[in-house]
Amino acid sequence: MKMKKINIVRFAPKGSNSFIETLTAAVHDYFRSNNISPYANAAMWLKTAIMLLCYFVPCIFIILGAGASNLWLFWGLWFLMGWGMIGIGTAVMHDANHGTYSPHKKINIFIGHILEVIGGYSVNWKIQHNMLHHTYTNIDGLDEDISSTVLLRLSPQQRRYWFHRHQHIYAWFFYALMTLYWMTAKDYLQVIRFKQRNLLHKQKVSLPKALMHITWSKMFYYAYILVLPLLFSGQPWYFVLTGFFIMHLTAGLFLSCVFQPAHIMPNAAFAAPVVSGDSRQMKDSWAVHELVNTINFAPRNAWLSWFIGGLNYQIEHHLFTDICHVHYRKIAPIVKATAASFGLPYQVQPTFLRALREHSRMLKILGKK
Repeated sequence: MKMKKINIVRFAPKGSNSFIETLTAAVHDYFRSNNISPYANAAMWLKTAIMLLCYFVPCIFIILGAGASNLWLFWGLWFLMGWGMIGIGTAVMHDANHGTYSPHKKINIFIGHILEVIGGYSVNWKIQHNMLHHTYTNIDGLDEDISSTVLLRLSPQQRRYWFHRHQHIYAWFFYALMTLYWMTAKDYLQVIRFKQRNLLHKQKVSLPKALMHITWSKMFYYAYILVLPLLFSGQPWYFVLTGFFIMHLTAGLFLSCVFQPAHIMPNAAFAAPVVSGDSRQMKDSWAVHELVNTINFAPRNAWLSWFIGGLNYQIEHHLFTDICHVHYRKIAPIVKATAASFGLPYQVQPTFLRALREHSRMLKILGKK
């Protein structure tokens, strides 16, 4: 089969004494002068334990039949598992697969495989998120985070259909299905697509090996998440399936509400590359491109920031993927001040609800002609 290489774009050179060079020096000086490691600290490890318990303790209770005589308790345990799944995704798996738990690669890989335990595939995640999304943020055709069903138009460069005028209403339904689709069909379709685009080899994985890994991990996932509750929970199969859907709809909707307002917003640049012959060139350097396509939100909401793994500090995360999220709040003033000194925007929505409203407004804008 002929390989279809990814149609990459080139960013403008960063230049000497550039924004990113100045910022990197200032951030590194912060860690050095305070004698702080950029990796996980004790608070991060404690959070990891809490998130894992929030997912696995309700799961054990379900399997042991704790909700056998009380349907609302039974479904409540599935609902709690949904929040545990969110916490694992944002505050455990995410950092591990960026390599920010430890300077030791094997520790990060080991923790990153928690994604397989909750039904995903870490290789696909690293390609989609680390390689494509973080490099080509909001660039249509490269950033898979904005490549969704044809029913959603998430970029000005994407084709518009008449039904997109209503997407600000129905998009939330598709957002809720995100993890359910991920745990069923997405990993298989995605790994085949990544093979066709010659991306699997960068992770040193062959397609047969990847397909086998996905199949075995999903068999394990469905064995403990559905088969064991069906056998031992004491509830009929249709109540078990309802609980399973409650967990995934909760996780899918909230995770989408965390990730979408970080980039698909009215103030995001969505700049398209300039095509010249066989090359595609961006006007901005990579760091500036990330800055103008990324928005923080709710910086004063300490609880939200703790729970979602600092992803409300999305600017800091995109510029410094090698730093654990527990440090974002401290380096945020450095990033903001450096951006201001270079005349660059530092976009922040004051609250989570305000960010969601602006994202909904962007969906409405993209749905118009």
